[in-house]
Amino acid sequence: MTDTYADLLACEDVLRFANAAISGTGQREFLGGPGEQLLTLDFLHSYVRVNHRDLYAAVLALDVNDHNAARIVHGLLSEPAGPGAAALPEEGALIARRLADLPPQRAYRLFRRLAADRVNNRRTRAVIAQWLRNRPDLAFDAVKYRAGLTAAARHAHLRLPGEVADFCFTSARRTRPFATPILETYRAAHYSVEAAYGLPLTVAEGFAARHGVPRDRFLARARASATSGELLRMDRAMRERGLSTGYDLARAGLTRLCSYVLALPIREREERRAELTAALRASARRTAGAHAGSWGPTAAVLDDSYSSFGSPVKRNRPLAVALACHFLMAELSTRYTAHWLSGRTDALTVRPLGNSPLAERILDALDTRPERLVIVSDGHDDCPPVPAALLDAWRTRIDPGRATSAVHLNPVVDAEELGTAPIAASVPTVGVRDAAALPSLVELARFGEGASGLADLRAHLDRRVAAYIAAPAAGASRPR
Repeated sequence: MTDTYADLLACEDVLRFANAAISGTGQREFLGGPGEQLLTLDFLHSYVRVNHRDLYAAVLALDVNDHNAARIVHGLLSEPAGPGAAALPEEGALIARRLADLPPQRAYRLFRRLAADRVNNRRTRAVIAQWLRNRPDLAFDAVKYRAGLTAAARHAHLRLPGEVADFCFTSARRTRPFATPILETYRAAHYSVEAAYGLPLTVAEGFAARHGVPRDRFLARARASATSGELLRMDRAMRERGLSTGYDLARAGLTRLCSYVLALPIREREERRAELTAALRASARRTAGAHAGSWGPTAAVLDDSYSSFGSPVKRNRPLAVALACHFLMAELSTRYTAHWLSGRTDALTVRPLGNSPLAERILDALDTRPERLVIVSDGHDDCPPVPAALLDAWRTRIDPGRATSAVHLNPVVDAEELGTAPIAASVPTVGVRDAAALPSLVELARFGEGASGLADLRAHLDRRVAAYIAAPAAGASRPR
C-alpha cells in the first residue's frame, strides 16, 4: 500500500462521513438531542465537501439516507467546485440519478430549500427542470404536492403545462370544470365527498374531515386510493375498527415491516405469529435476492437493550434495524445463529428492555466458530472497556489470521464521536439505517480495517458510482 499518512486520514474522514450520512437524520437519539447531531452532520458535510468534493459527491452512490442525500445535493448545487477542488466528472449525472430515487416529497422539500437559500444558478434550474420533465404525472403532483411544485416551477423559471399551471398559480377552487381528470376530481371534491375518494389519501383526508365523514366510513372507502406505505400505516387503525386493508404485509420493505411489528403489543404479535413470521421471512427473501445463501456460517449479536428504544421521534428504530438484520442474515447465511443481548430466543417478541452485556453475547457468538461475526448495536455497553478489550485480544491473540471476519453495524450517530461510536479498534464500524443495504455495508466495512487506503476507496467508489448511474431509478417504483 503506497498511501501517505494524509491519504489514510482522508480515507478515515470520508468513511466517518459516510457512516454518519447512512445512519444520521438530525433527530433525537437515546443519548443525544437533535441539536448535537445536527451540529455534527453540519460539520461533516462542510468538511468533506470542501476538502474532498469528488468523494463527497460519490457518497451519493452509497446507501446514505434520504435526509443526507438531499443535503449532499443541496451542497453540490449551492457551492460550485472552486479552482483547487476536484469535482467528480459524473457529478451532474449522479445528482440527477439520486434525485430520481428520492421520494417526491423529499425532492420538493429540497427545491423549496434551494429557493429559500436563493440558490438559483443555471445548473440548479437545469436540475429542477430535468427532474420535473421526468415526473410521470405532473397533474398528480399538482394535487398532492401543490406547494412544492409551485415553488419549484417559480424558482426555476419554468412554464408548467396547460391546466397544471392554471391549477398551481390561480385559485384551485373554481366553478369552471378542468379537462384533466384528477384536477377536476379535486375541484369537485369541494362540493361532493364522493369525489374526494378519487384523490390521494392525504388529500382526501382533508376533504373527508371538511365534509364531516366518520373516520370508519372514510377508511373503509379510501383503501382503493392508498399507496402500499399508507396501507401499512393504516393497517392497525383499520383492524381496531374491524376492517381489513387487504394489504399483503410481505410486500413491505423489511425494515419498515419490522417497525410495524414492533409497534404491535406482544400479545397481538403472539396471536398473529404465523402471519407475521411468514411476512417477515418472505420480505427477507425478497431483500436478499441474488445474495441469498452467499454467506458462510454467521453469528449475530443483536442489541435489544433499553437503548434500542431510540427516542420518541425514532421509536424502536434501532431495534427495528436489528430485527430486520436478523431475518435478512438468516436468508444470506448457510448457517446462522442469533444472540440477543437479553438472551431471548424468540425474535418476534423482542422489545427494548434491560442492560447491554455485549461482551457475554460476543463470547457466545464466537463459541459457534462462525466465518462472519456481525454486531448490530449502538455501541453503548454497561462497561465499555470490556467488549473492546475482548475483541482486541481475540483479534490479536486468538484469530490473528482473521479466519472469522467481524463487523459492527451501528444504527445511531453519536455526536461526541463525530459519527458512529465503535466498539473496538480491531472491528470496523459502519452506519446502518436500512437492513436492505447489509451486503454492501459489509463490503464497505473492509475499508475501516486499515488494510485498504484512499486509492482502494476511490476505486470502490468509482465502481459504485458507475453501477449506480447505469442502474434503473427506483423512484418510479416508490409509493407516491
